[in-house]
Amino acid sequence: MSEEFEIRNKVNESGLVNFDLAALVPKGIRKGIDLKDFLFQEMILKEKDFREQVAAINTEEYTDTYIYIYNSADAIVPLWAYFVITAKLTDVAKKIVFGNREDLEVILMHNAIQTYDFDEMRGKRVLVKGCSDKEIPENAYVELVEQLKPIVKSLMFGEACSNVPILKN
Repeated sequence: MSEEFEIRNKVNESGLVNFDLAALVPKGIRKGIDLKDFLFQEMILKEKDFREQVAAINTEEYTDTYIYIYNSADAIVPLWAYFVITAKLTDVAKKIVFGNREDLEVILMHNAIQTYDFDEMRGKRVLVKGCSDKEIPENAYVELVEQLKPIVKSLMFGEACSNVPILKN
């Protein structure tokens, strides 16, 4: 090979900032709590029994976890039941939400995007990575554009070799 031949990374030299939204996904265990398990015959919430079951929850099992509370039974559960479970676990859990796993992920990503410091991208050309090994809620991409549009020079989506231009300022 000739000494005159030099391999150059033109992507690095372009000043393009690669941003992987997956880097904002909070690390930690996700656990669901189905209120169906607290219902009598999966249909009726008996307050006394419910409070005893909640009191018996081992909080160590939920320490530093992200919790989503849902109800898979075809039963009407009073709103205060969610309060009682949340009050039991709020001191040990990282975050508790009502809804399914997907709802939890949307809220976690919302919080991550709202608190992330995007100043390093101010006035730059930004490429948001298109493929990820983590599942990213679509809403996270919408919120990311809201955050980046006013500060970046240009925004693209995809990979360096095949990206889709989104906007130019």
